[in-house]
Amino acid sequence: MNAPAGIAGEGKAGPADRSLETKLRRAERRRSLNAFLLVAPLLLFIVVVFAGPILSLLYFSVDDPKLAEVMPLTAETVAEWDGAELPGEEAFATVVEEIRTGYSNRTVAAAAMRLNYEISGFRSMVMRTGRKISRIEGPPYKEALIGLDKRWGDITYWRAIKASAGPYTTRYLLAAVDLQRRWDGSIGAAPPERTIYIDYLKRTFWISFWVLAFCIAIGYPMAFLIATSEKRWSRFLLVLVLLPFWTSLLVRTAAWVVLLQNKGIVNDSLLYVDFIDEPLTLIFNRTGVYIAMVHILLPFLVLPLYAVMRNIPASQMRAAASLGAKPPAAFLSVYLPQTLPGLGAGCILVFILSLGFYITPALIGGASDQMLSYLIAEFATRTGNWGMASAIAILLLLSVAALYPIYRGLVRGGSLRLG
Repeated sequence: MNAPAGIAGEGKAGPADRSLETKLRRAERRRSLNAFLLVAPLLLFIVVVFAGPILSLLYFSVDDPKLAEVMPLTAETVAEWDGAELPGEEAFATVVEEIRTGYSNRTVAAAAMRLNYEISGFRSMVMRTGRKISRIEGPPYKEALIGLDKRWGDITYWRAIKASAGPYTTRYLLAAVDLQRRWDGSIGAAPPERTIYIDYLKRTFWISFWVLAFCIAIGYPMAFLIATSEKRWSRFLLVLVLLPFWTSLLVRTAAWVVLLQNKGIVNDSLLYVDFIDEPLTLIFNRTGVYIAMVHILLPFLVLPLYAVMRNIPASQMRAAASLGAKPPAAFLSVYLPQTLPGLGAGCILVFILSLGFYITPALIGGASDQMLSYLIAEFATRTGNWGMASAIAILLLLSVAALYPIYRGLVRGGSLRLG
């Protein structure tokens, strides 16, 4: 018995249905392409402004071409050397000829500077050898080179050449965490005179933590006052908070130098009211760094808090009081949890910004108050060691990235996580 035509045709797509499905897929692809083209400029901006510099940091932290470019044969020779004992006559001959050529071409200084990163004084040793290299006229090169400078007979210097052979190295990344790769390939602690970077990192976090604590202690009540004041007073107080943004960071820091010096306004005022008997040391120490950094970073905590607090109805605290809650309990259970998103955003802003401070500790702090950014600037501008500057920048970047999970754990959905 034949089934009705309508029933027999169910579940089978005709030509018209397939054509419609194809058109829908094409329309969906066009919409996706149009959406991608709309966000493409933003993606390009992110790649150029954010991803590009980070990738360049990663590259420069492992890039090590100087010795290989200036003394390529020496780099190849020591790369094959086992490092157990002094290399043979061939290695000494290669070093002599390439130092001779590099010194006459004035290119050996770049290789000497790279070697100086491994052993202090290596640069002067190479340059001194270059000035005297004309005395070596032929073999035996080993005895002749050691005769110019006996340090060429020390295997430690040859191991430093091997470590600098490039073109890539892990030296800078290991040094940033106070480690080094030994001549046999193993990794161990760096010499005591070079184990400074973790101490700088700890100091950076310590200073940033206390700056954040002072900003919370001052900024939370300030934001509450601005949010709960009358509109005219609220605007006036908000202008006072924004006032530091109208002057440059350098000008604000220099102003604190004038205010906090021994004969500055602060000490003169305290002496005038007989609050102190002699001027306080408020500059070139940690106290001055805290004062100046808190002044600069305080608006970054107040503004996010104010943006959240202004939307919290005052009737909630009155309702909690009418239900029998005392002011501290009402604040902790009703008001504080609602301000956590703003507090968390302000804290992460203040802490991350304080980690990268350079000008303020450099001008107001002492030698024991400098932070990691000081080392980055030192390597990048004074010594030209871009590899070490990049490695320390990566260390700081990873430290900042580690804060994000902590921030998400403390502040999630505007609720306070207890226990």
